[in-house]
Amino acid sequence: MARLVVRDIVITTMLLGLFAAIGTGVVAWVHSGTEARIAENRLAMTRMRVTQVLEGLDYDNDPVTDHHRVGDERLGGHDLPVWLARHEGEVVGVALSAIAPDGYSGDIRLLVGIDATGTLRGVRVTGHRETPGLGDDIEVERSDWIHTFRGRSLVDPPIELWRVRRDGGVFDQFTGATVTPRAVVRAVRNALLYFEEHAEALLALPPPEEDAVLTIEPIMPEIPDHLAPTDPLPEAGGAEESTP
Repeated sequence: MARLVVRDIVITTMLLGLFAAIGTGVVAWVHSGTEARIAENRLAMTRMRVTQVLEGLDYDNDPVTDHHRVGDERLGGHDLPVWLARHEGEVVGVALSAIAPDGYSGDIRLLVGIDATGTLRGVRVTGHRETPGLGDDIEVERSDWIHTFRGRSLVDPPIELWRVRRDGGVFDQFTGATVTPRAVVRAVRNALLYFEEHAEALLALPPPEEDAVLTIEPIMPEIPDHLAPTDPLPEAGGAEESTP
């Protein structure tokens, strides 16, 4: 009888071990396949966004493999990716990552394309948590509003007019939503100011030593208060709306 009990225990243990090994293998296989697909999707999305914000530039490299990391208060954080467009080895444009920390529902992550003259080639939102149906009009898939930045610079409009119309500027806000476009306008303006201050260094960045890709992160870390972009320009008066 004792032998039967011991044998049953051994068999049960072996079966449990076998099932555990099979389960672990299946989970690892699924994870591997999912991880590869996620990586492919992120690469495709990054290439699409970078191409969009560098629209019209004549470059002959692959910016997704030509990247560095930069950081500054004006960009909203540190260790942010910048992708470079080159023509015959010379940098002709950059796609800067920027974070607007003052969106209605938190950080708004942007990709800002600027050519060597300091002119905007395009802007895209790469992540946000703004209110659906109101603040999400910053998405290119939702409206054409984001296209209003193309061709702009720090002199067009003058820097004091880099505001939404409600604050005395030239950029439209959304019906029932001012906080969100205000945050985006400020972040794009700050990215232009950063480029103006660091253009020489940015345009002299060498190609990376390794031919690796750098993709847009789906989630950015929270930004400490001391890294929040400063706003050297006084804001127009008026209370904030209760909607974005």
